Order: sequence, then C-alpha cells, then structure tokens
Amino acid sequence: MYNEQSRFLRLVVSMTKTDIKNRAPVVVIMGHIDHGKSSLLEAIKDFHITAQESGGITQHIGAYEVEHEGKPITFIDTPGHEAFCALRSRGAKIADIAILVVAADEGIKPQTIEAINCIQLTQLPMIVAINKMDKPGANPVMIKNELMKNNILLEEYGGKIPCVETSAKTKKGISDLLEIILLTADVEDLKENTAVTAKGVIIEAYLDSKKGPIATLLIQEGILKISDIVSTNSTCGRIRSMEDFSGKKIEQAIPSQPAIVMGFEAVPGVGEEFKICQAMDEAKENIKKGEPQKQNNLEIDGKILNLIIKADVSGSLEAIEMILQPLSKSEIRPVIIKKNVGEINEDDIQMASAGKARIFGFKSGINPQAKKLADQKQVEVYEFDIIYNLLEKTKELIKEIIESETVRRDIGKLKVLLVFKTDPTRQIIGGRVIDGEFLPKVKIDILREEKKTGSGKILSLQKDKREIEKAKAGEEIGILYEGSAKIKEGDVLIAFVEEKRKMDM
Repeated sequence: MYNEQSRFLRLVVSMTKTDIKNRAPVVVIMGHIDHGKSSLLEAIKDFHITAQESGGITQHIGAYEVEHEGKPITFIDTPGHEAFCALRSRGAKIADIAILVVAADEGIKPQTIEAINCIQLTQLPMIVAINKMDKPGANPVMIKNELMKNNILLEEYGGKIPCVETSAKTKKGISDLLEIILLTADVEDLKENTAVTAKGVIIEAYLDSKKGPIATLLIQEGILKISDIVSTNSTCGRIRSMEDFSGKKIEQAIPSQPAIVMGFEAVPGVGEEFKICQAMDEAKENIKKGEPQKQNNLEIDGKILNLIIKADVSGSLEAIEMILQPLSKSEIRPVIIKKNVGEINEDDIQMASAGKARIFGFKSGINPQAKKLADQKQVEVYEFDIIYNLLEKTKELIKEIIESETVRRDIGKLKVLLVFKTDPTRQIIGGRVIDGEFLPKVKIDILREEKKTGSGKILSLQKDKREIEKAKAGEEIGILYEGSAKIKEGDVLIAFVEEKRKMDM
C-alpha cells in the first residue's frame, strides 16, 4: 500500500535535490517496555542483515545499520526513552526520526505517554508502529483513537504522522515501515558534510576485560579514521582499531555511520560529544575544559539512600539515572555516590561499607572476592537485568528506611495536683487530664515552668481506687510513675507514644 505512493513522493523530492549527497537517517525506537521495541528491532535486523553478518555483531554496540532499497538506515538501540531523553537534555542530537511503538492488544500505557512527550520535546519527526498485530486481541482502531486522544494526529485522520501496522513475529509491515522511514528522511533532506573535521556523539561504551574501553561513536560530520586522536569531556585517546556494527574491520566511518572504536584511555560517558584533535596535549586540555564529573561524592545522612551503580554499558547507567531522577523529590532521596561500567569489585564493597551504601548491579556481575567481602562487611548487593525491577527495589528500600524510623505522637497533657508517695524510682501522684487522654504503659515528659526536667513512664492509672485503661480530658486520676526524674506539684506531664512510620509509594 505504501510502496507506490512512497516511490512517487521520493521521486518528486529527488527532483529538487542538489548535488550534495544525502546521508542515512538515524532512527530511535521508543515506547512502553513490553510493547515489542526490542523484538521489532530484531525483526528489522533479521529482515535485512544476513545470518553471517548477524552472527558477527558485537554485543553492547548500541547501533545497527540496515539497507532498504539500496539505502542505509541507522537504528539507535537505547535502553529506553529515559536514556534517550537524558542525551537530548544535554543537547546531544543523535536521531533524526523517532518510531513510537504501541502494542495492538494493549494500547497506550504511562510509558507510551512519556515516550510521546520525549519525542515531542525533541521535535523529532514521528512514525507510529502499531506492533503485535499477530496477537488475537489486536485492535488497531482502538489504538488509533487512543493516539488521537493524546494529540497524535495520524495521516489517515487528517494529520501528518504516518502509521504502520507491524508484527515482529510474522515480519508484517517491516518493509512498509522502512519505506516510510526513507520517505521521511527524504522530506527532512538530511545532508552529510565530509569536508570538515569529524565530530559526533558517544552512543554506547563499556569496559572489556581484555581489550579495555570500547565505545560506539555516531559520526555526525566529517570522516573518522584510524589513528585519529579523539577527545570528549571526560577522556581521550588515539583510535587504534575500528569496526562497523557487524564487527567488520573498517578504516574510516562517514556521517550517520556508527563505528566501534578502541583506543580511549577510559570509558567515555554516553551522550558526550567527541571531536578530533591534532595532538594528545590538545585532547587532554579539552578534558580539563569539560564538565566536572559528579561522582564519588560521599553523602552520609539519614535522609539519603546512598547507592553505588555498576552496569554492563554506559547507556544502562544513563537510563538508571533518569529513571531514579523522580525519586530525588522523595523524603528519603537516592544519591548515586559512584557509577561506572564493569563488574562489582572489592573497591565497590569497601566504598559501600564506608558510605553506608547499597550496591546495584545491572547485568554487571560480581567477582567472587567482592562477593565474599560483601558477606563479611554485610554490604547489601542487588543484581538486576530489568531496569524497572531496579526502580521498584529503590522504592522498596526508601520505604523500609522511612518505616524503620519512629515518630513521636503526643496524646495527652496532665496537671499534677498532689504527690502521694515517693520511692527511689517510683512515685504515686494525682492530677487532672487537661488535654487529650492518658493511657498506661506510655512514656511521659515532665515540664516545670514550661521547661523539660526529665522523662519517665506511666505504669498504671487509677480512678476511684480502681485501675482504668484510659483517662480523658477533665478526669482526675492517680498515676503510678516510674523514672529517675522526680515529679512535683504543679508540674505538667506530656504523654506520648512512638510509632513506626508508614508510607505509600
């Protein structure tokens, strides 16, 4: 249905092109966690990447290239819209087109709305993919109506946003989706400029135990070559090896092309912009001018949940930081005192012990020595492979901290009228309840001329020579008191209880 119309429109657009070569579009896929973003990307890869290429694809590269009708398309594989919005919030333009994925059998979810807001905030052209059309409960009409209620005006309803019905399982609509991406790219008239010094953005980065720091660079301008000196705000290095998304060795990379490089001195941050420097001294000077790293700032406070985050790749760190951000407004706020990629090690355990922190590992693993040390020092270590489980555990820990706190609640006030008997640690007194109520087995503060002189405990209450369980305002009662501070006539007793706090998140 789309092919003939798309080819015609692209032919019309091509008539107005200059001799400058268009570059490949960079596409990000966003939507609810269970609506098939990853499976749709896998389907696209399977649809256009040969088995030989697919088998060689390096893990954790964060970007893939496919070819449709002889034209390349780059897909950015982020952990979620949180990570993508984090990159965009720092001004990193890494995508040209966004695909909003909505499951045909479930409809709009809160994360779908968050993804919509992110796409609209970044002002990216949007394509809607109604996925899981193979499901028995698929209802694309319902989805389209829900989209309209969220101000997503589709082309078939008079709007400007194209919509494709897809199935990652059956490959339905995959070709149409790629066709619409190319059509949108033609309309956007994306150009490449290879005559300038190369620059771009770090898409993904991780630490390989044998090869050292490995980063995926998305080239935006110029041509990146082997032996180039690259620099970001946090690290630098000379490129000693470069591969394409399939693991094939390459000598250079052009705009819109992801390149996996080795040679950085440390793992760069995802979203950092890189540039080419003429000499290593210049590269190191660029680091000094960069933003300071807000990390390893130890905070020990009763209102703070200290966390150490270890992840498999930098992109995961970005997503975790973004998803924890709303909790910063909580009464007990999470503070990341250390974050980096790689497995949990002994240094992490030592720092967690000193900073009273919990350690979260996201697909990172923990070495045996660190695990043994964590048991010895009673450091809590949690491992996750789903980012939203990490969020729920954070909420759970915050709730536990708050509910472990005791809160004082004043329940009554009494004026002491007489002191009948005084022993070394006990007294029998008479008084009138002037506010609230008095109960046996509760604690009291003793006020004399509005100043606290001591504390103690009520053992029992009596009225008319009988023990009672409660005395209300206006009643005169006898009290058996226990405590080291002595009560005198005219004192005021404040009765209070201490309770565990409760909260909902």
